[in-house]
Amino acid sequence: MSEAEVITRIEGSVGRITLNRPKALHALNKGMCEIMTEALLAWRDDEAVVSVLIDHAGERGFCAGGDIRMIAESGATDAVEAKAFFLAEYRLNHLMFEYPKPITAIVDGIVMGGGVGISEPAKVRVATERTTYAMPETGIGLFPDVGGGWFLPRLPGEAGTWLALTGARLKAADTVALGIHTHFVGAESVEALKADLLAKGPEAVEDHAADPGPAPIDAHRDEIERLFVYDTVEAIFEALETEGSDWALAQLAILKTKSPQSLKVTLRQLRAGRAMDSFAEVMAMEYRLGGRVVRTHDFQEGVRAVIVDKDNAPKWSPATLEGVSEADLDALFAPLPADEDWTPLG
Repeated sequence: MSEAEVITRIEGSVGRITLNRPKALHALNKGMCEIMTEALLAWRDDEAVVSVLIDHAGERGFCAGGDIRMIAESGATDAVEAKAFFLAEYRLNHLMFEYPKPITAIVDGIVMGGGVGISEPAKVRVATERTTYAMPETGIGLFPDVGGGWFLPRLPGEAGTWLALTGARLKAADTVALGIHTHFVGAESVEALKADLLAKGPEAVEDHAADPGPAPIDAHRDEIERLFVYDTVEAIFEALETEGSDWALAQLAILKTKSPQSLKVTLRQLRAGRAMDSFAEVMAMEYRLGGRVVRTHDFQEGVRAVIVDKDNAPKWSPATLEGVSEADLDALFAPLPADEDWTPLG
């Protein structure tokens, strides 16, 4: 394999993008986003390219997210580098969302955060038994960006709210049941699938698709629908406590480990995103949020606790939901000056 962190080439009539940073689980940086964007723009008007395939080198994961250490280091100062990364990443997400040619993403392994952002816009999204999907941002003081404000509220019922707040990890049976991924293919068939995709196009996935088995989440869909429907985190906490089942209390215990600020930011993000008419509008909201949240105590502390020191004992501030005011949230969601706002690529 090439040493490049992303390999782009045309194979037959398919534009192929391969993530190639396996030691970092293909975590995205600005350069990787720019390489993918450049290729997609070149192929968009190239009549020889009929579809796009995005996959990854190695077997450990599709993409575990973004370069969190860089984002935290930047957020600890002026956040200029972090905002430049978000600008490039969100423009890539939007380019893929609006892309005129079908994109197939094979998410064989871990897919979290930024990896969700470059797979959810694809028309065909293939999971395997090695797939683990999550949006775990509330555990590091962040929020589920890269279009989470669009995709998550549009999952069945309140599944997206539950996923975003708890950071729950799902396997393929659940992701296919919820429509996060469109198909399940056994890992042993992935190379044959890729060969057929390159030879025949996206329709070839139907020849390899299999049944992922029963979805564990089905047993809790009614509870998720009832207990995560509220528009305040306090009301969700109260509903879970009142419900009192083992499952409900387990979710409550998980939520109590998360950043109170992140929980409130995330719920407002999802509720606002559900009402928005365009993906670009959601991206602009998330860009405003991203540049501010990375400078907060909770993001800096979350990265320290989970990624740097790995003591998994963050000290959130404010430490309680009550300590996070509506004014605090308003400031994080406030508009930017027109010349600083996020804009899509032309």
